[in-house]
Amino acid sequence: MTPLRQIRTRFNAAFIGSCWSVLALSAFHNASSQPPLCPGIHVTVLGIRGTAGTVDCALFDSQRGFPVDVLHFATRVMVMKVPSSEARCDFEGIPPGSYALVVLHDENMNGKVDTNWIGIPKEGYGFSKDAKASISAPSFKDATFLYDGQALEMTVNLHY
Repeated sequence: MTPLRQIRTRFNAAFIGSCWSVLALSAFHNASSQPPLCPGIHVTVLGIRGTAGTVDCALFDSQRGFPVDVLHFATRVMVMKVPSSEARCDFEGIPPGSYALVVLHDENMNGKVDTNWIGIPKEGYGFSKDAKASISAPSFKDATFLYDGQALEMTVNLHY
């Protein structure tokens, strides 16, 4: 091998080794530190029964229409196919204020909460602050939380 070729070979090996080192350090850094969340309300939905249907997240800024009249009165609505036993709803660009959240699992995708003959939901539902439904759905006040305009993480557990 000529001296020039030896230099090129060594340079290429050193260059490739440096690239791999940078990539490895970059991957380690990304795995060990999670990126900061964007400002917004970030909701993890847990306890989804099966993968049929959609998960519907509705954010309300007043008691008007809460929790049933989602399409007319919710500030923001997210609908997604059920990905697994968990889902995530991210509401960004939300001004600070008081809000309440309702999450529904529309298993048959008919756009409404199916109930039994006495009005108890047959599909999954959950509320912010884990507000409980007893004889009727919880009030807006029971599910209200304050949002300060920063990143807010919350979890909603579905009940069937």
